[in-house]
Amino acid sequence: MEFHDAANFLLDLRRFALRPGTDATRELLAELGDPHEGLDCVQIAGSNGKGSTARMVERTLREAGLDVGLYTSPHLDDVRERIQVNGRKLPEADLVEFVEAVEPYVTDRGAEGASPTFFETLTAMALWEFDRRDVDVAVVEVGIGGKLDATSVIDPVASAVTSVALEHTGILGDTIEEIARDVAHVAPAERPLVTAAAGDALGAVREVAGDVVQVAPDGAGGGTDDGASDADVTVEYGGREGLEGAVTLAGSDWRVETRLPLLGAHQAANAGVAAALCRQVADVDEATLARGLRNAHWPGRFEVMSRDPLVVLDGAHNPGGVERVAETLGEFDYDELHVVAGAMVDKDVREMAGHLPADHVVACQPDVDRAETDDVVARAFADATDADVETRADAAGAFDVAREAAGENDCVLVTGSLYAVAEVRRRWVRPMIEKRLDDVDEAREAIKAAHVTDAGAWRMGGKAVHRVVRTRVQPRQASYLKEELLSLGGECAVSGLNEQDREPLEVLMMGTMAQYKRLAEKLDGHPYGLSAFAEELRAALDIRQPDDSRGYPWEDGTAVMGILNVTPDSFHDGGQFDGREDAVARAEAMVEAGADIVDVGGESTRPGADPVPEQEEIDRVVPVIEAIADLDAMISIDTRKAEVARAALDAGADVLNDVSGLEDPEMRLVAAEYDAPVVVMHSIEAPVDPDTDVHYDDVVQDVIDQLRERVLLAEKAGLDREQIIVDPGIGFGKSAAESFELLGRTHEFASLGCPVLIGHSHKSFLAGAGGEAGDAPDATVAATALAAERGADIVRVHDVERNAAAVNVVAAADDPESIDG
Repeated sequence: MEFHDAANFLLDLRRFALRPGTDATRELLAELGDPHEGLDCVQIAGSNGKGSTARMVERTLREAGLDVGLYTSPHLDDVRERIQVNGRKLPEADLVEFVEAVEPYVTDRGAEGASPTFFETLTAMALWEFDRRDVDVAVVEVGIGGKLDATSVIDPVASAVTSVALEHTGILGDTIEEIARDVAHVAPAERPLVTAAAGDALGAVREVAGDVVQVAPDGAGGGTDDGASDADVTVEYGGREGLEGAVTLAGSDWRVETRLPLLGAHQAANAGVAAALCRQVADVDEATLARGLRNAHWPGRFEVMSRDPLVVLDGAHNPGGVERVAETLGEFDYDELHVVAGAMVDKDVREMAGHLPADHVVACQPDVDRAETDDVVARAFADATDADVETRADAAGAFDVAREAAGENDCVLVTGSLYAVAEVRRRWVRPMIEKRLDDVDEAREAIKAAHVTDAGAWRMGGKAVHRVVRTRVQPRQASYLKEELLSLGGECAVSGLNEQDREPLEVLMMGTMAQYKRLAEKLDGHPYGLSAFAEELRAALDIRQPDDSRGYPWEDGTAVMGILNVTPDSFHDGGQFDGREDAVARAEAMVEAGADIVDVGGESTRPGADPVPEQEEIDRVVPVIEAIADLDAMISIDTRKAEVARAALDAGADVLNDVSGLEDPEMRLVAAEYDAPVVVMHSIEAPVDPDTDVHYDDVVQDVIDQLRERVLLAEKAGLDREQIIVDPGIGFGKSAAESFELLGRTHEFASLGCPVLIGHSHKSFLAGAGGEAGDAPDATVAATALAAERGADIVRVHDVERNAAAVNVVAAADDPESIDG
């Protein structure tokens, strides 16, 4: 079964209406061998905040060293996002294997008029995947309510109710108390239920759950006559610090002060719930809690995408959620508020609108079946506000209208539905990957990889042996792109996923450069977000070159980064240069040999290496950096720790090289503070555990996908993309074959809009091409030449002289006239 067939099978189940009850899910799980029975699950219910809380719990437990599964809904871009293990979404191959296993059963039940629904089937798939991956803990977000939700097939070891508001009244009840009683049924058997519910909702929760851990703002507990807090966990929100929220959490014997990437007092309450849950299921100390909560990024939840004007994306979907968004907006200074609003048909849009002090509203209709029409949303805002209201059918186009109307001191807010947020957010994260296809067989494989049918791949293969771009768009965007490119003489292969499901589709565009230029011109001013797409296409194909330059050595060709390990245990040169004088002499020799950058590292990241204490690492690298800061080369600090990076920059370093991919939440802020370029590497973990089992569908596509969010984090901290250098992490959690695949397709990483670094020097994967692991000088030079030819902006090597010569040969071949004589 092909992926598009399996995905279509799942998405087609959306035609069955949601229903209360767990029987269908239990029966499906029984067909799979009851994989949920051996899982330790944390179940999180609530009207608002349950997804953010689930993410906080998952990230903190991973920080504690556990393998963690996460099941949430809905998804922003890809249905596989809903099921993650250790932060990585469900592989395509696993989705296909699951559908192959359940298709006969689901089809048989469908013949009886009793097919499992989409949500029931995805719930079973999540629990099946978590069991297969042998996770330590599975964090499960409830869909609707608690008592009769499909996720309540599990017997949780810990549970929470984040908040209670009037929603889904046709299913859960007409009052806050009724809804609270329903969601409280997620209470675990052997531990108290954690909740941030208050007032009548808290009382109703207690009726069902009995024992609870109450989370409340400091001084706002429920139960004492003098007004003092008797909450088990108190929360104090200290307001916004940059793009983070300061928060203090405290229990009877613990206290944590940290910052959250999710802004607002309501997110501080969610953090309190998450902290209590984590302490129930694992030995989580205060430092781990602080770091885990600070790393809990959750796209589309008060996500600040830019600041001139302020652009905020928040998927608040009910009056309570929108009210909290308005409160959080109050922490920012702006002149006028431009709202892009889309909502589902079962929402009280008029009450939602009443919470927003909007000056200008562009109502839209998200591209899903349950979306309310733009006219109805517009009427709600016209009735509830004094704003100027207009309509635009699609969310991406509505954002263009609002953004054009906004001044640099204004705010543009996209809200009302995560579906609307997803359509707008895609302009920041859409892949635009140029492919190199040398023959028809390669072309057909590339087309099939975009989930195009076999017949389509066979028909169009011969047309794809020129400029090819792979991207991901909404179905109606795909239709327009295909129509326009065909009219220009090009071709466009579209995924075989069913368009009626309105999931984003993979698209492979094929054309000459002239055809792409004309296509971009035709898309300018086009509806459905295609005007912004035109700019992305121009950037991907270098149709428009940027005029500004920062003078970085990688701007004019491939720069050579020389490795200087001042460590006793690095895999290739450990102990050779850990003395200051030896290190300085080595740096001087590398610069003389042609190094543009000297990368100083004080901690080994070889597999199994022991971590180095922060101060010891500083003591190793700072004296060397101070001694070589005046060399005619940039100095890079190779570290995973923000405080080491800060000390190195103060000593004279110019670049941060972070092999952990910004796992230290302070690292991106340090880079922005010093306006320093930062290398963001894709790594499963660093140092790599040799026993780590990682599954990739397409290692290049998957690494690009995971790097994209890391790049966005650095960009939101204040760095420009030309300062964010991406490293695919060759050898880090990849097999030899996967490492060669990354090397061979280096050019595809340019789709991220960032310089690309290839770090391959003497790594063990090269043993398959000659040499020994850790000692492959000839293979390293060959790989350097290949990386430079395929678009690497920086190569990181030990032997500078030989590898610089390889880079120079590639440059000369590209521009023979640059060579004298």
